[in-house]
Amino acid sequence: MRAPKATVENARRLRRALSPPEARLWSRLKTRSEGAPVFRRQHPIGPYVLDFYCAKARLAVEVDGIGHDMGDGPQRDLRRDAWLRDQGIAVIRIPAKDVMRAIDEVVVSIVSLANDKIAT
Repeated sequence: MRAPKATVENARRLRRALSPPEARLWSRLKTRSEGAPVFRRQHPIGPYVLDFYCAKARLAVEVDGIGHDMGDGPQRDLRRDAWLRDQGIAVIRIPAKDVMRAIDEVVVSIVSLANDKIAT
């Protein structure tokens, strides 16, 4: 699925400005070991930019900072997740604090979920 030009440009900008939790997670997900799922960072899809995306597993990984809990953030996330589900993409949301406190456990759970989705 192609994304609008503005979404692609936004994704490029976001790749250069990862938050500390996103940068920490990306440093672990970008490793290309044999048999490991491949992730993209700040991947444009439709009107959205996904924090991380594994195309083979059709899995989006969103790192949620405090902004996702404020104002209309929860409603925006619900709309976005519903749209992605309609496209056949599963979404896993990881609190930013978990990425900072327990990166090993977070990576294991993401990779395990991606591998499970690839296998089915």
